[in-house]
Amino acid sequence: RILAVKGVGGFHLMCDAANELAVIRLRKNKHRPHKPLALMVPAQGEDQLQAVRELVDLDDPSVEQDLLDQSRPIVLLPRNSQAPVCNEIAPDLNELGVMLPPSPLHQLLAQSFGKPQVATSGNISGEPVLTDDQEAETRLGEVVEGWLTHNRQIVRPADDSVKRLINGRPRMIRLGRGTAPVEGTLPFQLDQPVLAVGGHMKNTVALAWGNRYVISPHIGELSAMRSMEIFQQVIADLQQLYQVQVESIVCDLHPHYASSRWAHEQGLPCHEVQHHRAHASALAMDNSAQSIALQEKGLVFTWDGVGYGDDGSLWGGETFVGRPGYWQRVATFRDFRLLGGDRVAYEPWRSSAALHWELEEPYAGNENEKLAHAAWQSGLNSIPSSAVGRLFDAAAAILDIVHTTSHEGEAPMRLEAIAEQIDTPDSLPFHDEGGLLRIDWQPIFYAMKDNSRPVEHRAGYFHSLLANTVARMAQHYVETEQIAYVGLSGGVFQNRRLTELIATQLQALGIRYRLSENIPANDGGISYGQLIEYAAIHGKDN
Repeated sequence: RILAVKGVGGFHLMCDAANELAVIRLRKNKHRPHKPLALMVPAQGEDQLQAVRELVDLDDPSVEQDLLDQSRPIVLLPRNSQAPVCNEIAPDLNELGVMLPPSPLHQLLAQSFGKPQVATSGNISGEPVLTDDQEAETRLGEVVEGWLTHNRQIVRPADDSVKRLINGRPRMIRLGRGTAPVEGTLPFQLDQPVLAVGGHMKNTVALAWGNRYVISPHIGELSAMRSMEIFQQVIADLQQLYQVQVESIVCDLHPHYASSRWAHEQGLPCHEVQHHRAHASALAMDNSAQSIALQEKGLVFTWDGVGYGDDGSLWGGETFVGRPGYWQRVATFRDFRLLGGDRVAYEPWRSSAALHWELEEPYAGNENEKLAHAAWQSGLNSIPSSAVGRLFDAAAAILDIVHTTSHEGEAPMRLEAIAEQIDTPDSLPFHDEGGLLRIDWQPIFYAMKDNSRPVEHRAGYFHSLLANTVARMAQHYVETEQIAYVGLSGGVFQNRRLTELIATQLQALGIRYRLSENIPANDGGISYGQLIEYAAIHGKDN
């Protein structure tokens, strides 16, 4: 059976993690066919992590501290081969997301049940977590078969926080219950309160006044009506909570993001910040002394799915030199034209087809894909892109791992999961186009098409090729630009294999590097980066 349990920031949907039929039914009812499900285990006895050790490899003390922290985040860790849960928890992946009970009610339930339980967000996939009893009963009535609730009102929604172990530390993937709102101080003084409204996917918002800032919990994708309602509620709540009235707004450069459209409709001064510069600034001011970050010259790789570029194309494989407020784009990937708008994030075959067509290689598809080729040839709804995230999608499709997905990031996650450890000196070629280095993805295409090598080998080679390219470019810029550090930001660098390969190489080269730590590398960090970009230009140094 499936139970809805009212928690601290919203409802959880819960069932027996070892019961395959229950998990399959939960996935079907929740419309979540493949995305991993979080697990909750009891904390009890002298070793409070005993139940966690049965599920995942737990070797790092910092991970233990995070699991036991009062914020009780979900932490993504390597799966124990003998984990007593069904394969439907995280199909085709080699990690599990685990957490200890986030409230006394959950602890009592976990202890009584005595086995791992699914504890996934109480929502319909893609929408914010539900908080109101009546609304939950209406929206989740066909999903669950029982209710465990109470009469304590949840005033502000907060989904579970999520971290992933990357390069020896749990790094923030999603800000939520227990970790957000995130409060901090800026190395600037603002003359008026400012609201940064983030991006479209994994949305958060951030508020700043004087030298203070606060980042909201994860809101999510802003495509659904309820998501926009929560987006506006969170903005109103933050202003009321901190007794601040916004006088200026910062938004993404993309004209079709729901957050950007909302910002321009408010009748306040509106400042646009390019997506990848926001990524770079969020990283620069994340895990270092802020005053030092403002003075140091960084080289930041910002790789993700897509973000609107200065030239109207879809960027996503960018490299910047500089510091917050003053980033110069120095490198990017060779463009390829993506067909299908937002559908490319859920249909990796489109990225694969685009690479075939760019190289005038035959692409065998069905009748719909032949029609897509005709549209691509005519330039209909096809926009140039340099997105590395779409190269991951293309590789997964070429390797026949997945052609259509049910959630954003599924293809790269499955590609990473099967990748072997490959030691190769190869890297991608790049050339100078009037001061902008252009990285050529063509070797990736032919390496992925090489059927003489196993799929696992080709997946590992893909990761090594990209890692070697970053290391080679870092060497080039450290020598020519007097770079103080190399940074990795954007959703692509949630990939543990890629990020750790790069970190190992940079360390061997004696190059200092920065990874996202407290602020998500994905679009959950965009609102914070927007604030930093705005404050660096319009604020006064403290």
